[in-house]
Amino acid sequence: MFSTLFDLFKNHNQVVVLTGAGVSTASGLPDYRDENGAWKHSRPMEYQDFISSQTSRRRYWARSALGRERFKAATPNKAHAALARLETLGKVSLLITQNVDQLHQRAGSRRVVALHGTLDQVVCLDCSARVTREKVQHYLMRNNPVLENITSIPAPDGEAQLEAIDFSQIEIPQCERCGGILKPDVVFYGESVPSQRVEACFDALDRADAMLIAGSSLMVYSGYRFARRAHENEIPIVAINRGVTRADDIFSMKIEQDCGPVLEEVVEALDSFNDDVSLEFRKS
Repeated sequence: MFSTLFDLFKNHNQVVVLTGAGVSTASGLPDYRDENGAWKHSRPMEYQDFISSQTSRRRYWARSALGRERFKAATPNKAHAALARLETLGKVSLLITQNVDQLHQRAGSRRVVALHGTLDQVVCLDCSARVTREKVQHYLMRNNPVLENITSIPAPDGEAQLEAIDFSQIEIPQCERCGGILKPDVVFYGESVPSQRVEACFDALDRADAMLIAGSSLMVYSGYRFARRAHENEIPIVAINRGVTRADDIFSMKIEQDCGPVLEEVVEALDSFNDDVSLEFRKS
C-alpha cells in the first residue's frame, strides 16, 4: 500500500489526523501515560467528583491555579507546525485533537475539532454563563495567598501536582450571575463529548482516504472510536506514538518515535517533491 509516511501523504489528500498529549510534550506539557499505557500521575478529575464535591472542586482549582502560568507559556512545537503545513498543502481534511491547549490553532491549523474543548473558557453549570479563564485565575490568586509561594510539579492539562495543603481553605469562585458552579469548558473524565463534535469527526472520517494518529495511546474511548471507524471504512491508519496503544492491531503502520522530527521530515520531503514536480512541469 505504501512504505513510508511520506508515501501516505503523497498519495492521499483527505487525511484525518487525531492527536493526543504526546504531540504537546515537546512544548513542555506533560502527558498522562507511560510507554506501557499506565498512568504517570494520579488519575485526572472525574466529572461526577467535580460536580458533587466542594472538596474536589477546591482541589481542582488549586492545582489549576498553580499550573496555569506554565500552561500559558507553552508554544507550538515542530509537530504542530508540520501538521499546519500539511493542511496548507491540501493533505489534511480535518485535525481532531484530544488536547485542550490550542497549540494546533496557534500553529496555523484551521480545520480543527477540539474534541475535549479548550481551557481558555469557564462555564457555569447552572445558567451556562461564560467567563474567561484569566478572570478566574485572578480571583484564585487574589483570594488564596497560600498558593503564592508553593513550589509544584507540572501535571497534564494545565494542572500541577499538589497534595500537601489543606484544600478546605481554598476559596473558589462562583458564577457572578447566579451563584452556580463554575467548571472549565473542557470534557472531564466520565463526561460525554458533545454529540455535534463527534458527528463532525465521523463525517470527516467517512470522506477520508487515510488516517494519522499522532501522540495518543487511544486508551480513552473518545479517541479510540475514531480509529475503529477508520478501520471499518477500510482506509489505512498510521500511528506515530512511543509505546503501546489500544489500536495497535488495526494500524497499517506504526512509527515509535517522537512526533515532531518525523512530521517535520515528511513536510520537508513533500515540499521537495512538489518543487521537483513544478520544475518538471515548467520544463515541459
